[in-house]
Amino acid sequence: MHATSDLYHQDYHAWIAGQAALLRQGRTHEIDPELLAEELEAMGRRERNELVSRLIILIAHLLKWQYQPEHRTSSRRGSIVEQRVQVSRELRLNPSLKAFLADAINESYPDARHIASQETGIRAAGFPTDCPYRAGDILSESYWPSDSRG
Repeated sequence: MHATSDLYHQDYHAWIAGQAALLRQGRTHEIDPELLAEELEAMGRRERNELVSRLIILIAHLLKWQYQPEHRTSSRRGSIVEQRVQVSRELRLNPSLKAFLADAINESYPDARHIASQETGIRAAGFPTDCPYRAGDILSESYWPSDSRG
């Protein structure tokens, strides 16, 4: 283990700042390539995880909107709007995540379904097994699922 590896484990923020400074100064021979590569990969995973987290919340709210029409409030509407803004922002800031969107929806749906079940008191089996919403609908400001009972 060398000095940059020690710093990585002792003061992560200082290590990041040091690696950035070395890059800016062109001193690439002093960079810790393995740890830096690991951190870059982790950054990519965090961006994907942020998208999935936002989709979990958004889809759970859409399910609650659809399956509990008697509880449609401005607060619930606001939560859906907010999550749509956040998901759209993630995709705007990270356009390559658009290729991952369908997978992210499929990945997020079981958790969204579980949350909707817990928050509504509707058994999980009362919701579709697979996500009932298309990506375009999930992100569309004009899409509001209709009452599932009617």
